[in-house]
Amino acid sequence: MGSMLQIGAAGAKAYNEMYLLRPEHAKAYRDGDIHIHDFDFYSLTTTCCQTDIIKLFKDGFSTGHGYLREPQSIQSYAALAAIALQSNQNDQHGGQSIPNFDYGMALGVGKTYKKAFNRRLRDAVEDYLDVEDAEFTVSAVISEAEKATGEVAKLQSSAAYIAAVADGLIKAFKVDQATAEKLVKRAAERAYKKTDRDTQQAMEGFVHNLNTMHSRAGAQTPFSSINYGTDTTPEGRMVIKNILLALDAGMGHGETCIFPIHIFKVKEGVNYNEGDPNYDLFRLSCQVSAKRLFPNYTFLDAPFNLQYYVPGRPETEVATMGCRTRVMGNAYDPTREISFSRGNLSFTSINLPRIAIESKGDEKLFYEKLQAMLELVAQQLLDRFEIQASKHIYNYPFLMGQGVWLDSDRLTNQDDLREVLKHGTLSIGFIGLAETLTSLYGEHHGQSEAIQQKGLEILGFMRKFCDNKSQELKMNFSLLGTPAEGLSGRFIRMDQKRYGKLPGITDREYYTNSFHIPVWYDISVYDKIRLEAPYHALCNAGHISYVELDGDTARNVEAFESVVRCMHDCGIGYGSINHPVDRDPVCGYVGIIGDVCPRCGRREGEEIPFEKAQELRRLYPEMPAFQGIE
Repeated sequence: MGSMLQIGAAGAKAYNEMYLLRPEHAKAYRDGDIHIHDFDFYSLTTTCCQTDIIKLFKDGFSTGHGYLREPQSIQSYAALAAIALQSNQNDQHGGQSIPNFDYGMALGVGKTYKKAFNRRLRDAVEDYLDVEDAEFTVSAVISEAEKATGEVAKLQSSAAYIAAVADGLIKAFKVDQATAEKLVKRAAERAYKKTDRDTQQAMEGFVHNLNTMHSRAGAQTPFSSINYGTDTTPEGRMVIKNILLALDAGMGHGETCIFPIHIFKVKEGVNYNEGDPNYDLFRLSCQVSAKRLFPNYTFLDAPFNLQYYVPGRPETEVATMGCRTRVMGNAYDPTREISFSRGNLSFTSINLPRIAIESKGDEKLFYEKLQAMLELVAQQLLDRFEIQASKHIYNYPFLMGQGVWLDSDRLTNQDDLREVLKHGTLSIGFIGLAETLTSLYGEHHGQSEAIQQKGLEILGFMRKFCDNKSQELKMNFSLLGTPAEGLSGRFIRMDQKRYGKLPGITDREYYTNSFHIPVWYDISVYDKIRLEAPYHALCNAGHISYVELDGDTARNVEAFESVVRCMHDCGIGYGSINHPVDRDPVCGYVGIIGDVCPRCGRREGEEIPFEKAQELRRLYPEMPAFQGIE
């Protein structure tokens, strides 16, 4: 199947270049001046979307193969969340994300607890009072309590609700006050435990589903992300705790999960400082990320994120696609500057080092060439938008047909998508700022504060172009620090053929990712964060800073947290901390492994004696069970 898709992609690219691109765009793409991302989908789809699962799940939805009722338990919420991501992946070529995972799943926790409390109260009454079949009477007591207080059973029910239920038991079963309160307390405790267990199972199932289900003709797992961390309700906190524990547990044999990419939203007053309601969950996230590489961190206090934040309105919290894509500002409709139900339409990246090389150190010429390239890319993005805008609901039966995209629920089958797509972004990306600066000035921004200012001026110039274009057309043009792990190699291979191996510019196998300090340059973690942070404010279409830590961070969570705090305090928008993660496939140990595994004591290639394997299994029940080691 993968081979068939590769053949189809090659054919689509050839057709698109020949028939859909203007000659100047085709030449720029072919020669390596620009890179049109997901070019095989040029005439078909948009890139990505942040799916509001609360809206989607309300009254149920259809995948095209049957209608799914509104979920009524945390297990169903988690299962349908995975189905929603998979279904939307089939309408888009990029990543899928849930911006309000904790808020959305919390509704499922609430429904699960409500049912569990009803059942546990019935069980307590029947067991303690030796009553047969008290279900009808207990349900009536709970119904009356709900009417009297206007509330339902919650993880932390109000004193008024608890008193109303106890009063109902006194009247219905002729028990005293102490007995009634004891029955309610016992039911609440048991319902809490069951809900917590169900939530844990649901979160593990969600993670397992997203690492095993397929889309795109069965050839790939949905590229999925989930954002969470700011729901401070007891139900939301239970979701956050258990999704982190599911990530920490790994897959069936302890493997680190690839998807979804977990993104923890950090906010002062919510989870960042001791005393904040979710501070314990922030600490847990650091503990898990120090072991599993995820979650990554989005910092809502960064000024360019904080400007949108409205307390009590989760849609104003910046959410991120795991790859780094960010959508918030809205020149088309400034009253809808939200993350929910929006995404990127398409993006094209500029070979920035080539412009610098051809400018031969002439700064004025560089900016003239850059201006011309920005104009060319903007026109190409608009051409692609025209193709997308001509589509109809039936072209995207889930994304548009189920109202996932903002305002798509207002469309008729005859309407084109032009106006609703304007909520999305057209992004101009770039690669190789470090090599660009080296070509122009002889140093990169990690080596000199003066060159750092030159780097900020270049990206400031590009951002101003995007802002001006947005205001001119009332569309969302934005600047992207391109996720270019593959593109970095394509551009430099072409440039090496054209210019040879220029020291510090084309003498490696890749250009440096976006605005990053080169990975080969010796710099402290904290200096790297400080120097890269200002670029996050300029790259409003998306950005990320990575830092690399040595050693076993799982054994030094405080050091790990200090790096996260440095990111927050320096104004990073989205950050990720990488560190070595080894795994012994026999005993399941995860951490730093030298020559000898710290858990089982074996060297690579050695077997574990039967008796040792039995002893390890008693100590570590999660140890994989493979034939041949016992």
